[in-house]
Amino acid sequence: MKKPEIVIDTNVIVSALRSQRGASYRLLMELGSNKFDINVSVPLILEYESAAKRLIGKTKLNKRDIDDILDYMCSEAKRWKIFYLWRPYLKDPKDDMVLEAAVTAKCDFIITYNKDDFQNVGTFGLRVVTPKEFLKLIGVIK
Repeated sequence: MKKPEIVIDTNVIVSALRSQRGASYRLLMELGSNKFDINVSVPLILEYESAAKRLIGKTKLNKRDIDDILDYMCSEAKRWKIFYLWRPYLKDPKDDMVLEAAVTAKCDFIITYNKDDFQNVGTFGLRVVTPKEFLKLIGVIK
C-alpha cells in the first residue's frame, strides 16, 4: 500500500506545540515513522514559524525549541516549489497556501481542525480530515 501524502494545516502544528496530550502532538511524533509523507512549501513553513513563535512565553517552548522542531519537520518533509497559485480559492488566504502545497504535491489528505474551511477541495482529489481521523486511518490509534 502506498504511503499517504499529507499537508498539515497550521492549526494542527500550533495545537501540537501547545499540548502533548492530543492527536496533533501524536501526529507530529509520527513524523519519520514511514507511515506517511508530509509535504511543505516555503510559504507554509514560514506560516508555521510565524504562528509557532507567537506561542513564545505562552508555552514552555523557546525560540530555539521551535526552530529545532521546524528544522526537523523540514528534514522529514518533501519540499515543493509552488509555481501555480490557486488563489483565491478558499475564504482564508492562509488556507490557500495549504491547498497549493497539497495540490502541487498531489497529496491524499489535508490534516486540519477547520474542515469547514476546506470545502470543495475534493475536486482536487483531496480528503480533509482531523489529526485523530487520520491517525485512525493509518492504524496508529483505534
